[in-house]
Amino acid sequence: MTVPPTPPEPPDVVRLRSAFLVKHFTRHVHRFMAKRFSAVRLAREGARPAIGDGPLVVVLNHPSWWDPMMCVVLAARFPTRTAYAPIDAEALRAYGFFRKLGFFGVEQGTLAGARAFLRTGTTLLARPHVAIWITPQGEFRDVRDRPPRLAPGVGHLARHLRGGAVLPLAVEYPFWDESKPEALAAFGEPIAVEDGHARTPAAWTARFEDALAATQDALAARARARDPEAFEALIGGSAGVGGVYDAWRRFRAWLRGERFDPTHAAAMKKLGGGE
Repeated sequence: MTVPPTPPEPPDVVRLRSAFLVKHFTRHVHRFMAKRFSAVRLAREGARPAIGDGPLVVVLNHPSWWDPMMCVVLAARFPTRTAYAPIDAEALRAYGFFRKLGFFGVEQGTLAGARAFLRTGTTLLARPHVAIWITPQGEFRDVRDRPPRLAPGVGHLARHLRGGAVLPLAVEYPFWDESKPEALAAFGEPIAVEDGHARTPAAWTARFEDALAATQDALAARARARDPEAFEALIGGSAGVGGVYDAWRRFRAWLRGERFDPTHAAAMKKLGGGE
């Protein structure tokens, strides 16, 4: 009688992750971002990428402290996926609570850290319905940097895949017409990885750099156009100046029996109409 092999012990990140805490932290992030951005928007084109059921690696640029929050919001669009993400090991030691949210520590700039990342990443992606969200630029970089140089770890991770997809994601945080910035995101075309050994790690990394650059360029064009209709509003956010000025505008709208619209565009429209 053949004894089936014992499945590998799940890594600590799996045992420590709490679906309950992830759910409530996601709600907190939505409220937090709603207070600090005019809106959180996802480009309509590519908003529902065809990623299949295999392993998923989301690769995004890294312009801001807000990027992990954006990932939390966007991960909710993949409800059948369990999300994990690497984080600097020193930061994780300082914020141990993140272990409960699916983060795992990586020692930056060391061979041991690279090996640990690869070991944890491949083990996670061998599990069903997993997505790993990665900022492989490794540090904050301007959204205009081209090409978006990526650390080689993401290429090594792809090299170990046998099926699955890598999904480029571009994010940026421009100011449009309101006093608070927009949080913009766009998914690129998924890159199928049928056999990771079809390319070298360096070739995979270069492929992902090209795809991420194209996705960033497409998002930049939409950001410059300032057209909210090109995006789905994931979080309404806040608009207007606030304080006494908006209080007066709200009161005046109430006197007229109008619905108060706090946006700058609405104020300028009324001004242009002679009000």
